[in-house]
Amino acid sequence: MVDTKRFLVDVEMKDLPFPMRVISKKDSEGQPTVANISISARIMQEFEARWIDRFIRILHQRRDSIGTGTLRTNIVDYMKELSASSVRVDFHYPYFVEKLTPISRQKCVVRYFCTYSAKVASIKEDPKIIFKIEIPCITTYPGSVSDKPGGLLGQLSNVIIEILAKKDFFAEDLVEIVDDHALSPIYSFLSEDDQASLIQQIHSEKKSSVVLTDEIKNDLRHHPAIEWYAVRCANYGMLHSYNTVVNTEKSYWVPFSGYEQEI
Repeated sequence: MVDTKRFLVDVEMKDLPFPMRVISKKDSEGQPTVANISISARIMQEFEARWIDRFIRILHQRRDSIGTGTLRTNIVDYMKELSASSVRVDFHYPYFVEKLTPISRQKCVVRYFCTYSAKVASIKEDPKIIFKIEIPCITTYPGSVSDKPGGLLGQLSNVIIEILAKKDFFAEDLVEIVDDHALSPIYSFLSEDDQASLIQQIHSEKKSSVVLTDEIKNDLRHHPAIEWYAVRCANYGMLHSYNTVVNTEKSYWVPFSGYEQEI
């Protein structure tokens, strides 16, 4: 007689909306947000009927200050509670950063999309925690020319940074890196003076997405807390219906490589 309890099965849950707090540089208690949570796990068949109840129970208990440090502990707890041989959990959420506009110095709040992805394949294995953030900004349109007035044009670029860090790394610090190197940051509000200043800057200064990506890479590779990084810059030009992408990463090791095809 076959012992069906020893069969491994792959289970998955997608996009559970859940209120939680994520680590914040300005708020020690964490910034409140609503995350869409997904989990995939490989478990013994005998646990299949109630596995989701077990996961959501732990989620309620560990919903505060989600970050690299807390997820290292939480992902192992998920694995033990589910009696799983591997687990991956993804937290997708909006995060808000307060900025000052460049000329009028007025406060505005800008939304960024973030993801924490945690993976572990053994209780003895060190969990892998990847933080991802999307940071829109302005770069120079590649068809621009700088040798005549009004020849420089801007384009919207979306910089996607992924990092594996030794400790918690704040979203605000990654936003600051991109904003410092971009032709212009993105704001949710601009006064007339702010708009005039940024338009002048876009038409008089040049910063390509290639140069921007390289500058961000250099900042990340010199940071002692970052073990691995990837930078992708998607560019949306005004004159075409497609986008172009510039991509770079720390290449000696690629975490999660091929993981989308596995549990």
